[in-house]
Amino acid sequence: MSDYQRIENAMAYLVAQAGKQPSLEEVAAHVHLSPYHFQRLFCRWAGTTPKRFLQVLTLERGKSLLQEPGSLLDVAHDLGLSGTSRLHDHFVQLEAVTPGEYKRRGEGVQIDYAVHETPFGDMFVAITQRGVCRAGFVDYTSEDELLAALQKTWPKSVMTRNSATTRHVIDRFFSPGPTRPPQTATQTPLSLHVAGTNFQIAVWRALLNIPPGALASYAQVARSVGSPKASRAVGSAVGANPIGLLIPCHRVIQQSGALGGYRWGLPKKQMIQTWERLQAEVR
Repeated sequence: MSDYQRIENAMAYLVAQAGKQPSLEEVAAHVHLSPYHFQRLFCRWAGTTPKRFLQVLTLERGKSLLQEPGSLLDVAHDLGLSGTSRLHDHFVQLEAVTPGEYKRRGEGVQIDYAVHETPFGDMFVAITQRGVCRAGFVDYTSEDELLAALQKTWPKSVMTRNSATTRHVIDRFFSPGPTRPPQTATQTPLSLHVAGTNFQIAVWRALLNIPPGALASYAQVARSVGSPKASRAVGSAVGANPIGLLIPCHRVIQQSGALGGYRWGLPKKQMIQTWERLQAEVR
């Protein structure tokens, strides 16, 4: 079992057993490590202790914010996260496929893809010359299914398995917590190269404005794109997100505070939300 798998298993165990408040010894035993080595490994990759991760799992702070009317920016300010985004704002920029590119259906486009380990499970990543065009976990959605969806969107492209060229995406997103370099103005943002309707693109851009550690309701996202009565359509656009994690659909939950849907399972959604909130606290 790799370090990534151990951390994924530990996070999933904490999510499943949060109501029982498992001890460090119990979680360490679950991943077949001594408490000492497990604590060090978890802190290295999650940037926090298992105990603190467990404390944040309740998400009560984020849920309470959703009971109040307000914009995504209000949520960010209330959480004290304004200007502290590590992954988004200046970290990720989204470019839509042009009408000409859509008409050509990927003709002349080289796409490299591969599967990489992450603390949340193996992830399929595909990139064009202009940026990341597909990303998704391969536990609930198989690699073959993700590749088929990619080929449907870009049927005339040339696709090559090449982990060397896709690795940098994972490296930029995941690096050991204590050694993760801060985002600076001189760093080149990760580019995303996506195809979608105008409404979908608007929703995906709105998701990028939700800072790490913050949550927003479907209604808040609808208001942010100028369609306050389109919560259901927003939900469809969120579900159609082609780039998991980098376009943070995991930050959208129901107005009641319930997690809502997630194509890779609600435990993974809660794991990612908790991890991001802890990273935001560090920043």
